[in-house]
Amino acid sequence: MEVRIVDYGLGNLRSVTRGLERAGASVEVTDEPAEIDDAEALVLPGVGAFEEGMEGASEVRDALVDAAEDTPLLGVCLGMQMLMTESEEGEGDAAEGLGLVEGRVVRFPDGVGKVPHMGWNTVDVENDHPVVEGVDGEHVYFVHSYYATTEDGEETVAETGYGGEDDTVRFSSVVTNRRGNVVGTQFHPEKSGVAGLRVLRNFVEFGSGY
Repeated sequence: MEVRIVDYGLGNLRSVTRGLERAGASVEVTDEPAEIDDAEALVLPGVGAFEEGMEGASEVRDALVDAAEDTPLLGVCLGMQMLMTESEEGEGDAAEGLGLVEGRVVRFPDGVGKVPHMGWNTVDVENDHPVVEGVDGEHVYFVHSYYATTEDGEETVAETGYGGEDDTVRFSSVVTNRRGNVVGTQFHPEKSGVAGLRVLRNFVEFGSGY
């Protein structure tokens, strides 16, 4: 199956490409709306700030939203946050996201621990989804200062705790839309060893059979 990685200027494209290729996908990187429209499956990666990401993706926004109606789409890190309705990251009022998953992106509160949350942490699967098969309780790699909160439990596939022994914050580390074809990981599967490769393989298999 061919997976098209969306290039909007902020993704770490090389490592995501390598990870998907190891997972058995044929990979193409594109910034063309027409190629997003007819993709078999899409990945929206990202490293950086929310508003900058949305600005960079402005020319492909409509294509992404249209494709999300019936195309498997995986958002990674910032790419996952951009799937949400809005984010408090940035200047002034809340910044608008793609609106593919209902929820809001917020900053870790003061006193939670070191911010950004950086390093290895576990994912606790709360709701079944093919992309997280076989990774419940596994360690994956995170780098982020903001996290997603979903409207209700249906959009949260997995949670992760952060903030000492008491897990001051439990955030949505994997989210999905109601149809299940759009999914996002706050962690970087391409940097998460065996567990991350399993997530990417799961997504490739899910996309192939969608």
